[in-house]
Amino acid sequence: MVEVALYLDLVSPPCCAVYFFAKASKIPFKNNVVQLAKGEHLSEEFGKVNPLRKVPALKDGDFTMGESYAILLYLIRKFKTPDHWYPSDLQKRARVDEYLAWHLTNAHPGTSKLFWLKGMTPYVTGHEVNPEKLNAALCEFKTISTTIQDVFLQDKPFLVGDEVSIADVVALADIGQTCVSGLDVFEDYPKLAAWKQRVKEAVGVELFNEAQEGIANFREMQKQAPPEMERFKARVEYFSR
Repeated sequence: MVEVALYLDLVSPPCCAVYFFAKASKIPFKNNVVQLAKGEHLSEEFGKVNPLRKVPALKDGDFTMGESYAILLYLIRKFKTPDHWYPSDLQKRARVDEYLAWHLTNAHPGTSKLFWLKGMTPYVTGHEVNPEKLNAALCEFKTISTTIQDVFLQDKPFLVGDEVSIADVVALADIGQTCVSGLDVFEDYPKLAAWKQRVKEAVGVELFNEAQEGIANFREMQKQAPPEMERFKARVEYFSR
């Protein structure tokens, strides 16, 4: 089977979601690492793959595209992956779509803010974040976690039913990023903690750990490479407003 090319950096949760899914589904792909810390996504070469200069990106022959959710659906349709990832049942599929739409405008921005404030500010600026800003981000994250647990997960094994779907890997990729910040984000959410373990086992514990290591290595690299650190000060400042 002909493989596709994926352009990823596992420090990015959307990249992790695509990577989790592709590996768990045994999709043949070439992993082209695009190191965000080095600005490789801004290169002219990568711009030919994705003019928006964002990861993840996909290249299939002469066809190229970006945006993680669109890439997930492209892979599902091209490789005819097992139905549970994106159910053919109209209402189950609608639940996946519903979660992804909510996640894009709620969970992803909120988890990103917490990661950058708690996990990256000390590495990029050399000092801790303003406590008021951090507390506000933590409150927002608690609202997100409560919504995922009580509204979407409820008493089900996975977000949309009895089997893992792309909604689960998208959610875990973002929530997992905050774990690297040294926070026990699942302490007050036992249902989410059990869900996390089920998703990890469904996609592969080693895959999840690989992504966590990638984020941790990214943070360490910022301490060792001051010139590269400048690239992220604007982002930290944005979330610190």
